[in-house]
Amino acid sequence: MAEARPASPSPGARGAIERFIDLTGRATSWLSLVIVVLMAVNVVLRYLFSYGSVWAQELEWHLLAPLILFGMSYALLHGEHVRVDVLYANFSERKKLWVDVLSALLCIVISLLIIWLSLNYVQQSYVIDEKSADPGGLPHRWILKALIPLGFVFLVLQSVAVLMGTVGKLRSLAK
Repeated sequence: MAEARPASPSPGARGAIERFIDLTGRATSWLSLVIVVLMAVNVVLRYLFSYGSVWAQELEWHLLAPLILFGMSYALLHGEHVRVDVLYANFSERKKLWVDVLSALLCIVISLLIIWLSLNYVQQSYVIDEKSADPGGLPHRWILKALIPLGFVFLVLQSVAVLMGTVGKLRSLAK
């Protein structure tokens, strides 16, 4: 799945998916700044003023979760995902495209499995209105857990877009 983002948007459904993932990824990237500021404030308060806050510490990883979950599809869109480039770089164009097809299909299958398995996890958390076990912690943990299937839905969408683009390239090579 080595496809970098095209210079111009792709037509049709693929283009719509890519624009949506790009917009979501760019918006989510601002969480990085929020996390850095929050961590800095927490450190200053803890070490200079001997003041700590459970909810503020929990908020750090509550913000990190959407950054990672939504960042996966954004990284895939821009070709910044993990891949064994040492091997991939030496493949022919046709072989690279087939690796991309198989990778996209595998990503879709694994993501769908994670979505399916996480739904009961989220539902159970919602039903009991799960909250932090720590005094002063954050409530409504089901909201954070609901980001798991949502993040993987985005990954499925972007994998489908990659698959569409790769199949199109394979067809043009066959002509």
